[in-house]
Order: sequence, then structure tokens, then C-alpha cells
Amino acid sequence: MTTQTILFIIALMLLAYFWNKERQKRQLRFIENYKFSPVLIRRVKEQHDYLSDADMKKVVKATRDYFYICNQAQGRMVAMPSEIVDVFWHEFLLFTREYQDFCKKGIGRFLHHTPTEVMKSPTSAQEGIKRAWRLACAKEGINPKHPTKLPLLFAIDKSLDIKGGFSYQLNCNGSPMASSGSSCGGYCATDIGCTSGCGGDSGSSSGDGGGDTSCGGSSCGGGGCGGS
Repeated sequence: MTTQTILFIIALMLLAYFWNKERQKRQLRFIENYKFSPVLIRRVKEQHDYLSDADMKKVVKATRDYFYICNQAQGRMVAMPSEIVDVFWHEFLLFTREYQDFCKKGIGRFLHHTPTEVMKSPTSAQEGIKRAWRLACAKEGINPKHPTKLPLLFAIDKSLDIKGGFSYQLNCNGSPMASSGSSCGGYCATDIGCTSGCGGDSGSSSGDGGGDTSCGGSSCGGGGCGGS
């Protein structure tokens, strides 16, 4: 192989790299600026009629955050840490054409909904909730190992007192955790795992280090439903 051929291949690789980066930027801008249907928002509010309009704006923001981190995961499984965001997602799925168009433009592929029971491996949900934690922290500039606050996705259920929602705490040492919907008795944000519920999967079972210990490995971690 000649030097000219090698340089040509390197140039193509760099071109592909920067093209993919620019495409992802466009996708993320699309997600951040997407206008969800007022009908969709109203349907979710009807199911949780105690939520105010201001509360629903937080739900919409948290939903954007979930789709944002699914994009960042680049095909790796991302579990859903919020009950209310999952409700919003379920309703969005019913708007089939809008949802399909959103996935194509915002994520680059169709984001399916996959329950834990049909995931490819028994550790998929664990890896997915850890990945959700790391990516949500990264989006908000939070240190995942030593957080000073919870990312919105992990805080919203408790903040809005969502019935059957997930409750997370920053510091669980010596403190009993009251759960708003968990059989485990609450979730420690820095010791996240998942043995029940569902996870989000955008089409690949490959990991990004989801089996590491940066977020802990407890079997008592939060994860609602997500996609596949």
C-alpha cells in the first residue's frame, strides 16, 4: 500500500468522523427544539391531573433529556429512570407518524420499547440504568461518582410526587430510603443497578463500559420502562 493510498484512507476516516459529529449535533438540536403536540401533553396531564402546567413543562424537559441521552448512547441500551417520563413516552408512541419522524431526525433510528423480560442478557437492565445515570450526569455537568445534585431524569418523580414513581437519594449512608414505588425501599443514586422494570434499547446490545463500577452494582436500583 502506497503512502498516497494510506493518506487517502486517513482523509476518508477523518471526513466520516467529522460528518458523524455534525450529524449528531443536528440531531441533538432537533431534540432540544422539538415541539411536542399539545394533545399529547394534555393526555399525560389527564392521567396525572394534580400536575400543574409548570409541572408539565418539567416533564417535557425530562422527556427531551431521555431522548437526548438515547442519542448519546449511540445504539447502546438506556434504561428509563422516571415513571412520569415513561408515561409521556408511552403516549408519544401512539402518535405513530410523529414518533417515527422524531426518531429518524432526532436519534437516527427507531427507538423501540423493550421490557426487561426480553432483553438479550440478564445484566442488560443493570447496565442500562448505570448508563442512563452516567449520560444524564454528563448532560448536566454532574460528577457521577460524587454528585452534588440529581439529574432531572432521576429527580423528577420525587420532585412532582408522582404516584408509583422512582425515588433516588444522593447520600444513602446510614439513612433509610423511603421509596415512592419501589419494592427495594428506595434507590441510592450512586449505587444504581436494576433487576426489574424495563429498559431503553435503541438497537444494540453492545456496551460502553456499562458493567463497570462507576455507578455501583447494587441489585436495588431504579429503572422504569424504556425502548428497544
